[in-house]
Amino acid sequence: MLDYMIYILAFAVGSILGLLYSYKKHGEPYVAVSDFNIPSAAVSIIGWCLAFNAGNVVLAAVGFLLGGLIMGERPGYGRKETALGLIVAVVLYLLLKLTV
Repeated sequence: MLDYMIYILAFAVGSILGLLYSYKKHGEPYVAVSDFNIPSAAVSIIGWCLAFNAGNVVLAAVGFLLGGLIMGERPGYGRKETALGLIVAVVLYLLLKLTV
């Protein structure tokens, strides 16, 4: 039960940090940049893969923090990167669970 609370707190902190970072990086009032951000995609992939595939609580919490960092950006930013990270993490999870 405590594991889930740690995951929720890590994700919430990551979302808040992502929102603060996004407001600092993008000052415009609407989505003006629709480019695919490769560093954000790398952070999202690493984060969601750790969150779904880590064997211990600490690494999974770091994964939820990193996933929340990208997912918690301002509306319209980070959506493609988050989707890619989730897809890669789910595919990796299925490959690891089906091959064992």
